[in-house]
Amino acid sequence: MAKDVFIIGSKGIPARYGGFETFVEQLTARKVNKDTHYHVACLSDRSGEFEHNGARCFQVPVPYVGSARAVLYDLLSLRACIRYIEEKQLKDCMIYILACRIGPFFHTYKRKLERMGIAVLVNPDGHEWKRGKWNALIKRYWKLSERLMVKHADLLVCDSRGIESYIHQDYARYRPRTTFIAYGADLAPSTMGSWDLELVQWMESHGIRAGEYYLVIGRFVPENNYELIIREFMASRTDKDLVIITGVEHNAYYDELLTACRFDRDPRIKFVGTVYQEQLLKKIRELAYGYFHGHEVGGTNPSLLEALASTRLNLLYDVVFNREVGRDGALYFSAQQGSLADLIQEADQYDELWIRTMEAKAKERIANEYTWERIVKTYEHCFHSFKVFHAKAQHTKWKKVELERGEAKPVAGDRGASKIEL
Repeated sequence: MAKDVFIIGSKGIPARYGGFETFVEQLTARKVNKDTHYHVACLSDRSGEFEHNGARCFQVPVPYVGSARAVLYDLLSLRACIRYIEEKQLKDCMIYILACRIGPFFHTYKRKLERMGIAVLVNPDGHEWKRGKWNALIKRYWKLSERLMVKHADLLVCDSRGIESYIHQDYARYRPRTTFIAYGADLAPSTMGSWDLELVQWMESHGIRAGEYYLVIGRFVPENNYELIIREFMASRTDKDLVIITGVEHNAYYDELLTACRFDRDPRIKFVGTVYQEQLLKKIRELAYGYFHGHEVGGTNPSLLEALASTRLNLLYDVVFNREVGRDGALYFSAQQGSLADLIQEADQYDELWIRTMEAKAKERIANEYTWERIVKTYEHCFHSFKVFHAKAQHTKWKKVELERGEAKPVAGDRGASKIEL
């Protein structure tokens, strides 16, 4: 039976970068069930529709209103979904909202969707309210928004078991129903050869040699612990470079970090800007001696999975989200002074057999748990097996959500909190 799945919250596809954008790209490109019809909201400056990966992509024009633009984008996308469903009189639909940005406004739309018989799934993402770029007021908004999205969602799809546990612990009073579906990664090696002209020119332009650099890739924000990594690297005696791939453009955080660390005095530290060419970026990962992952906010981070799939040696900041993914396929450092510097000194002395062993363990983690094929199939099962039932009896409303391999049946009463294994 055909299922129409509306996805809002990513910037849209085709994807150049971004975790949610890459997820939607892979989900639509690797579709297995021909009865799944995807409708993807795309942030734009004009209205329109186009097809990509067999999905209907609808453009949502959103004015530039600062940090509130993302909230407005989700609201306008949700309205567009409801309008399209009503116009086309679609019967078997669900809406999947990526991230918890519209909590204070969500209940109004949710009541309408309940009357239409449409299930709403929400990906709570990571701890957006912890991000250092937000001021105290915005952080309070994100925490409130998260709480209200958790309260009213029919099902929360968590890409980290750590996030799933946090949802049940912090929002137990709402008896949330959750399931775990991880993010994905691609184990295929880069199609670019080591002597490809584009690669050679890129490395020569930055004075980088294969196997002689540690790598960092990610958004240039405080919660990714750039200051910790740079300070500890500067304190180490390694003769390797630290290559940082990120969009900086000498913003305020860059200037603050430069003043605090004076990394401009260390020729080993190289900010090289962004790399959007997928195969070039993958080859840069493959040729690195090691990868530093300092992210401490969020669930299953895409850049970590990509590193485990491509880089031989991975050194991760020791938080529950990173240990959940890396397990024994990575090494771990803390915020304690000297922790990473000592680990770098140790890693520099590893022999080839040890590095190959760590590389094999990392790739095994990806192969067993995080391949896109596995993730896409799990999502499709979730979309097609999930049923939500709504009913009213005089002054009492009841709702029960079930997700089963077979046919779900409604049961009267309050919904119970549960973790649903797919």
